[in-house]
Amino acid sequence: MRGIILSGGSGTRLAPLTKITSKQLLPVYHRPMIYYPLNTLIKAGIKEILIIIAPERAGDYLNLLGSGREFGCKFTYEIQDKPRGLADAYRIGENFIDQENVCMILGDNIFADDLSAEIKNFTSGGKVFAKKVPDPERFGVVKFDERMKAVKIVEKPKEWLSDYALTGLYIFDNRVVDVVKNTQPSARGEMEITDIQNWYLERGELEVAMVAGEWIDAGTFDSLLRAQNLAREKLADKLII
Repeated sequence: MRGIILSGGSGTRLAPLTKITSKQLLPVYHRPMIYYPLNTLIKAGIKEILIIIAPERAGDYLNLLGSGREFGCKFTYEIQDKPRGLADAYRIGENFIDQENVCMILGDNIFADDLSAEIKNFTSGGKVFAKKVPDPERFGVVKFDERMKAVKIVEKPKEWLSDYALTGLYIFDNRVVDVVKNTQPSARGEMEITDIQNWYLERGELEVAMVAGEWIDAGTFDSLLRAQNLAREKLADKLII
């Protein structure tokens, strides 16, 4: 399996901090933010990792992470020059993914759980991870039936659908590249990750696993502060890089 970290964007919600660096390079306790998703992938045995970045921050990432040799990995870098959506990462990474399965994690997502077994045991189809949250309207939301089987996924629903948000960790087989090629941009002009998830869901090939521990999408000042505290209290001694 190969890994992708999507670490582009301008991080406007964290301005003025992001006027001088990428959101995903901001410190979270004793490490840059991107180290946490990197740890998630490396713990799961993924050593070939594509890091997708904004063009104006490319030098910062190269200075920090280099080739990946320091971590026993091989890092590849690609530029996302415009905000075309999360699913655009699979278009950018087509050659990198090749014939392998792929695990993508967002560069600002921090998980308290060790998800290594969930990632290593993946074989085919798709797998995503849900977490009950108080503000589901900010995320892609999954609706379950009475047996807790996923039946529908909607991006930032305007009407209440469910309080289970889908976190920023997605595992797909290599068909995902062709799925993206045949998916149209949404009204926002972006390639929506929910369209990819629903493609697998409609074919009965999408597994939705629950996240037991804390999950933080560290894109706001409040969530960044929670990430700092979580890292200090629970994660500092669990990182392998």
